[in-house]
Amino acid sequence: MIPVNVLTGFLGSGKTTLLNALLRHPQMRRTAVIVNEFGEIAIDHDLIETSDESFVQLSNGCLCCQVRSDLVLTLSELAAARAAGSLPAFERVVIETSGLADPAPILHALMTDASVRERYVLAGVVTTVDAVVGMRSLANYVECARQIALADRVVLTKTDVPEACPESLEARLRDIHGDCPTLRAVRGQIEPDVLFPVDVETRMPAFLATAAPLRGLATYRVDAASHAHSTGMTSVSIVRDEPVHAATLALFVSALAENCGDDLVRVKGIVSVVEDPERPAVIHGVQHVYDAAQWMARWPSADRRTRLVFIGRRLNAQWLGMLLDLLDEEVADQAAKIRRA
Repeated sequence: MIPVNVLTGFLGSGKTTLLNALLRHPQMRRTAVIVNEFGEIAIDHDLIETSDESFVQLSNGCLCCQVRSDLVLTLSELAAARAAGSLPAFERVVIETSGLADPAPILHALMTDASVRERYVLAGVVTTVDAVVGMRSLANYVECARQIALADRVVLTKTDVPEACPESLEARLRDIHGDCPTLRAVRGQIEPDVLFPVDVETRMPAFLATAAPLRGLATYRVDAASHAHSTGMTSVSIVRDEPVHAATLALFVSALAENCGDDLVRVKGIVSVVEDPERPAVIHGVQHVYDAAQWMARWPSADRRTRLVFIGRRLNAQWLGMLLDLLDEEVADQAAKIRRA
């Protein structure tokens, strides 16, 4: 499977600068870059410096509007050309969105299109935020907040500029998405394995194994970022000590879709499953679209607890934790009845 990273961020936040710096690193030498530009004249792709083993593919129009056709077609054509030997044997794809893009439809396509899922796996979302004007962008543009809410890594750029205010901006970012690691980069200088961590053997997203420890309750632990400002976004994390049954996952996802609706923007997690304790399940959800659980070949770390992250509006941490518990109890009861019959 080829990992796909989505690089997003508001207009002028330093996406291309970051990408150029990354592509100069030896670890990124076999990278296919898909550049999306919003406008009639495309120039961003000419600003990206590539090596002999990496290349840029242009996607016209707004990806968040045309993602079902353009992005899926582009990824399919890249895979076919790679197999035919007419393109370098790329090992990673980076999609650089336009500054006005909503990343959600892009993630939907990566998660649900059958032809894409045969060859690619979503490895994470990186969002750049301008440390000079980031607060102003958040106050005036909902796209900026949504890009942050859907991120797995946030990179603060231009932190070396005298007018930058990274500390106050980091506090605001915690209000929107408290569980998301925030990194700093000056002129795009950052190590690729820090920004795009992927489990080497399974090619699955490694960010799920690096969640910070959370305080909490007896059966499951809850940590809620309760301070929401104009965006109304909050982040809730649940860590469960006991594994859940495989059937519980489908019921839980269905209940989330039915009860949370548009209030739930993102779900991601690594789950310990009763029926297969040596292999964790990875789940993704973006708005009303939920990916089928994917199974890692092994646990990526010594921490084998279930860890779930929810980002959205008006999220009730206790309700989410209790819902998971109740559904798993119901599944366990039904299994016990079947065994007795």
